[in-house]
Amino acid sequence: MESREIAELVERIVAGDPWHGPSVKSVLEGVNAALAASRPPGGAHSIWELVLHMTGWAREVTARVGGRPAQEPEAGDWSQVADAAPERWQQAQADLFEAHRVLAAAIRAMDPAKLHQPVRDFRDNALGTGLSYYLTLHGLVHHTIYHSGQISLLKRLDLV
Repeated sequence: MESREIAELVERIVAGDPWHGPSVKSVLEGVNAALAASRPPGGAHSIWELVLHMTGWAREVTARVGGRPAQEPEAGDWSQVADAAPERWQQAQADLFEAHRVLAAAIRAMDPAKLHQPVRDFRDNALGTGLSYYLTLHGLVHHTIYHSGQISLLKRLDLV
């Protein structure tokens, strides 16, 4: 049962009605490609880079749920925006939502008894390994909320 609740939590934070505030989808409303690609002062990551980062980690955690040993996301921890075309920005957002939808489905399909088993690998803080599936999944939820908050702040900077 608990795995279903975690799956619901993933869905709520991304596109539903989370307790903490606006969903990622709500936060991204009104963000166009130019704003998404704009680099904030001080070398911080752009909104687009944050979206790619969240997508990569959602896919990585999905692979872990499927039994693959933990590693860094396939595209790397921080992907660069190569082409800031509006259609690519729309695709980046669609990929973010799809990655979390697939993760929620994988969590629902998982045996709840697996939640307290360790993810395959040794403990590496940078990769978030050596934790139980339960802690890994909750960590992904926290990670997504954290970066959603960063996006909210970047929207207010009016970078374009």
